[in-house]
Amino acid sequence: MKTYINAVVVIIAIVALVTSGVALKKDSSSISAVSVSDKVIKSGELRIGYIVYPPLLMKDSTSGKLSGISYDIVEQAAKKLGLKTNWVEEVGWGSAIEGLKDNRYDILGTEMWPNTARAREAVFSKAPMNSVVYPYVRPGDQRFTDLSKINSSQNTISVLDGEMASFIAAQDYPQAKTNTLPQLASYSDVLLNVTTNKADLVFVEPSVADGFLKSHPGSIEQLSKLPLRTLGNGFALARGQDSMVGMWNIAMDEMIREGAIASILAKYNASSEYTVNK
Repeated sequence: MKTYINAVVVIIAIVALVTSGVALKKDSSSISAVSVSDKVIKSGELRIGYIVYPPLLMKDSTSGKLSGISYDIVEQAAKKLGLKTNWVEEVGWGSAIEGLKDNRYDILGTEMWPNTARAREAVFSKAPMNSVVYPYVRPGDQRFTDLSKINSSQNTISVLDGEMASFIAAQDYPQAKTNTLPQLASYSDVLLNVTTNKADLVFVEPSVADGFLKSHPGSIEQLSKLPLRTLGNGFALARGQDSMVGMWNIAMDEMIREGAIASILAKYNASSEYTVNK
């Protein structure tokens, strides 16, 4: 009988420990979710991760100075919210959201297109502007005037790991092969895959193609007049930062209404490539 009682006591103790552990985990995760946004307000500093992606985010190779559309939007929005900015880390497309989850920074300062895969890992602010992606090929390549013909194992699409073009390729053209470059590779390398016959197509924004054509004139051409995607460019934050997203959205709305987004686009001669969201 004594042995039976002791066994019952042990079982009860184990259940209590497990239950308290689960409760503690829930409490600590809740505290963590709140403390991230509270920390930003109390410290007065916004830590920012960023992806170099002209003209949204550019980095001077000599001085390290940052500039670009997203950079200016973040700087102005932070000023509205009474926050100092600290651009703490350059990351790649595929690892950017991990940095948010690991609390290495509070927001991703290069605007990103939301999709279902990214939405599982992060939350997105209101998009202050929209952009488009077109397919590009070598000049005179008429094989893909019917875009459905891209979806063949005989074709190769050049993509950057974790960037939106890799999702478009997987979703729209799953039969096609991909030549996937590392996250921190340059877009010039992605486009060079096409010009050097390592790939047949590439999916990029006009600003990326135009920048490449300045140093490689006549090397690629836009395949179709209709874009593959038209999407809003939002700022990514870690899940659980609803209060921070709310503040950021108010700043975005103000900047849209006041004409600040339109002015920033005009500053970088990008008004024809990006449109202000409403």
